[in-house]
Amino acid sequence: MTEVIKIEGGHKLNGTVRIDGSKNATVALIPAAILANEPVTIYGVPDISDVGALTTILNYLNVSVERNEAGDLIIDPTKMVNIPLVENTVTQLRASYYFMGALLGKYGKAEIKMPGGCDLGPRPIDLHIKGFEALGATISYARGNYIIEAEELIGNSIFLDIASVGATINILMAAVYAKGKTVIGNAAKEPEIIDVATILNKMGANIRGAGTNEITIEGVKTLGGCYHEIIPDRIEAGTYIILAAAAAEEVVIENIIPAHLEALLSKLIDMGVDMTIDVDKITVRASHNLQAVDVQTNTYPGFATDLQSPFATLLTQAHGTSHIVETVYKERFKAVQQLQRLGAQATLSTGRAEIVGPVALFGSRVKATDLRCGAALVIGGLLAEGVTEIREIYHIDRGYANIDSKLTKLGAKIWREEV
Repeated sequence: MTEVIKIEGGHKLNGTVRIDGSKNATVALIPAAILANEPVTIYGVPDISDVGALTTILNYLNVSVERNEAGDLIIDPTKMVNIPLVENTVTQLRASYYFMGALLGKYGKAEIKMPGGCDLGPRPIDLHIKGFEALGATISYARGNYIIEAEELIGNSIFLDIASVGATINILMAAVYAKGKTVIGNAAKEPEIIDVATILNKMGANIRGAGTNEITIEGVKTLGGCYHEIIPDRIEAGTYIILAAAAAEEVVIENIIPAHLEALLSKLIDMGVDMTIDVDKITVRASHNLQAVDVQTNTYPGFATDLQSPFATLLTQAHGTSHIVETVYKERFKAVQQLQRLGAQATLSTGRAEIVGPVALFGSRVKATDLRCGAALVIGGLLAEGVTEIREIYHIDRGYANIDSKLTKLGAKIWREEV
């Protein structure tokens, strides 16, 4: 037996949905917390399966983790031990690689199995390794595990060939205890990086420039506990905004930072989406006669690759021919292949998709090949005539908390079944 999500399409959505704390920040903040030598409390942790996997990894390290009813996570690393992370849980999510930087920074050694996550094509960690080596670490690979160790970490200037979020955060965590000054050049600028730097600074780190392309870290001797509230999830927010543009009569999306979504919002305005943008919420109303647009993904503040798949579903309802150019993960078009099963008129080539609309989608059996593909298919199911069955929904639960109950409250007909 396997669990699926079923959606009966054609029901217009109304009401208010509140966005959770950022998934992409959470999966870095939890490993960052172990750099402290006292308890750390993180507010607004989303109820997603990735958090459960990270909690399991913390338990391996003898870190105490408590989650209260409000969704806050209290992480106590005072009795922590540094052991090799070779359990299968490590391979279930890519963000487990943040334990490389955290353990290397705190103990001078990390041994970890090759991390997993969504299959989006090649996602090498060579920039992470290059950064660790620049700080004085040696890296070996044995029995499927990375072994990263250093007698002493020394600050250095590190230039990233690509503005990688993962490498920027991992080097940041390794460098907080390094002797002297570390400068990360061509650093990624994503809001989640600012959030990680903020929690580390609250603990007592000395980090400047997060959110710019040059981050400076002055090493410190010890880090203490702190309290920290996660930023809202800009990808969940963008997904619900796109979803509302596709299927709403009137939906209010609360707890968002519109400045984090400027690239998406400008494209929706170009399409003719009827919406009102406030300080911390966006109201989306039924939009008619949507127009085709061209979009190219890029690193922040460009159009987020994580929103490309949900956006592709909306483009099936726009008049004319739209083009998506994917520059971050060129193979990230499995969602479009699944949307074709729902009737989307799309043509794919390397790193590109052409979508012709508007088309009437119809219910079918599809598969969530990754997290954001799952979001695209949920939107497709809301639009499609008849019932859509989505398989491999564990991908969706990795990044969207309570998506079926949130949509039910908006008036969607969505449920889970064992098949």
